[in-house]
Amino acid sequence: MTRRLVVEADGGSRGNPGIAAGGAVVIDDASGAVLSEIGVYVGVASNNVAEYSGLIAGLDAAVQLDPAASVHVRLDSKLIVEQMTGRWKIKHPDMQQLAAKARTLIEGRDVSFEWVPRLENKRADAAANESMDRRESFRRDLDGGQD
Repeated sequence: MTRRLVVEADGGSRGNPGIAAGGAVVIDDASGAVLSEIGVYVGVASNNVAEYSGLIAGLDAAVQLDPAASVHVRLDSKLIVEQMTGRWKIKHPDMQQLAAKARTLIEGRDVSFEWVPRLENKRADAAANESMDRRESFRRDLDGGQD
């Protein structure tokens, strides 16, 4: 049976545009253990750029942790879920580039997307906020969810 990883991704901008960062956590679906926490400092950008940055960082970490795993992505951005599933067109050139980068990471892989309410995406939101506060990117790989 194929291992399944869950990527929870988010992004935020303090002002739109403003200081922005994406955040993601990678979770082992079977155990619930957090395997990696990622914050991606973007600088001054829109919320959508920050959201995509969190998605890309989470997908990249999941692929690095287990290239053969299936991945279920949870986002509180309906826009990105609909764009990544192909149900909505991407009109903005910057978003097209970011979506293409995300698609490159998932090409040939078993990946699904789900919209979740913001309150169910607190870990990714916390990673994005930590990155904005620190004004730097980070990645913490955890040993089976143990620090």
